[in-house]
Amino acid sequence: MQPLHRDLARTVLAVLFLGGLILASFWILRPFLAAIIWSTMIVVSTWPIMIALQHRLWGKRWIAVTLMTLALLLVFVAPFSAAIGTIVANADDIANWVKGLSGLRLPPPPAFLEQIPFVGERALALWHQYGETGFEEIAKTLAPYGGQITRWFVAEVGSFGLVSVQFLLTVIISAIMYATGEGAARWVRRFGRRLAGERGENVVRLAGQAIRGVALGVVLTALVQALLGGIGLAIAGVPFATVLTAVMFMLAVAQIGAVPVLVCALVWLWFQDSTVWFVALLVWTLIVGSMDNILRPILIKRGADLPLLLIFAGVIGGLFAFGLLGLFVGPVILAVAYTLLDAWVEEAPEEREPTAGA
Repeated sequence: MQPLHRDLARTVLAVLFLGGLILASFWILRPFLAAIIWSTMIVVSTWPIMIALQHRLWGKRWIAVTLMTLALLLVFVAPFSAAIGTIVANADDIANWVKGLSGLRLPPPPAFLEQIPFVGERALALWHQYGETGFEEIAKTLAPYGGQITRWFVAEVGSFGLVSVQFLLTVIISAIMYATGEGAARWVRRFGRRLAGERGENVVRLAGQAIRGVALGVVLTALVQALLGGIGLAIAGVPFATVLTAVMFMLAVAQIGAVPVLVCALVWLWFQDSTVWFVALLVWTLIVGSMDNILRPILIKRGADLPLLLIFAGVIGGLFAFGLLGLFVGPVILAVAYTLLDAWVEEAPEEREPTAGA
């Protein structure tokens, strides 16, 4: 039998060529990667809705795809355009309202403040300190943080035109994926099986479950919180409720929650001496703020049979690592790594129980 000769130079060059081809492909697709990833997350999360809609529309795929595309346009474009339009239409009112804050003064401290254990005296001293200087001193204290938040927001969101183009690309690619979803899913499963056999195909299925679970748990919870918080702001008479609702949704998706916006609204109501609405919105804030602790675990567990701690770590860690896309990319990566590691551990031979003599 002749020995097998391997051409090392040919193997190295083939690997280098394939690696360079993959990197060049990613470099060419780099302007579209964010839209492709968002479209994949949206289509995977809403695929059951599209299939159910198709069954109700006499099995016509094109009608279901058209309706889902219109729904995406309404979900993406309408709220964003409404928020921008509200800001533009009320630009002068917002500027005057911000200027008027400099003349505000803190009211007398409530009687119960000094009686709070451990922090009552300190809180009372701070209240008197800022009550004498007014809002100008508070604004100077918060100015550095406001600048950092503004720079972060501009870096993440970018210009209005760029965001609009990304939204439009996301909707177009989502429509294409809706139309050819079965073929794309079949190709991805075959790719997983080609890489790692049956385990690779199971990993692909698990990635889809992780995406759906995060979409149900994080995005839907954020939407419910923002809508309920916006309703509370509108009923209490807080100005710019539409814009604040959009801000609450973004903060809830980023795992910060809607409570900071509601607390600012409570402060505004306190300065307006609206005691009744202050108490009502305070109760509503407690309800809305605690909702994610109940609703989110239930929705995540329905979408993916994965440890809840794993999903939360993926959402928060992915957010810090990859930005808003990390909300979905992080849990998928952790879910795949956890499944592969768990399968490898389960393949280990069982340890025998020691005998009595031993």
